Amino acid sequence: VQLVESGGGLVQAGGSLRLSCAASGSTFTIKAMGWYRQSPGKQRELVARITSGGVITNYADSVKGRFTISRDNAKNTMYLQMNSLKPEDTAVYYCNAVDGRHFGYWGQGTQVTVSS
Repeated sequence: VQLVESGGGLVQAGGSLRLSCAASGSTFTIKAMGWYRQSPGKQRELVARITSGGVITNYADSVKGRFTISRDNAKNTMYLQMNSLKPEDTAVYYCNAVDGRHFGYWGQGTQVTVSS
């Protein structure tokens, strides 16, 4: 499974961005997918996760009500709509997929920078 993120960039506080994660390869093996982020000097943290059936499992408390995760299985693509962005959302955002053997795959990451 290969994952490619896109959609990152520079935005002012209060603005919006939509990240995309395109999956290719053995996508039929994918179960859950999710978005993680990592800021300099911090550990990578879960932002949101969604199962293969589109049932949202959880969001980080810091993004609840502002971010929305979704998945288009027909396009093998996952999205993260980010609204009301804050400077503390600045990070590299990574796409993650887990297959039926619980093996994890990662994308290369996309930078999101929110200016105050």
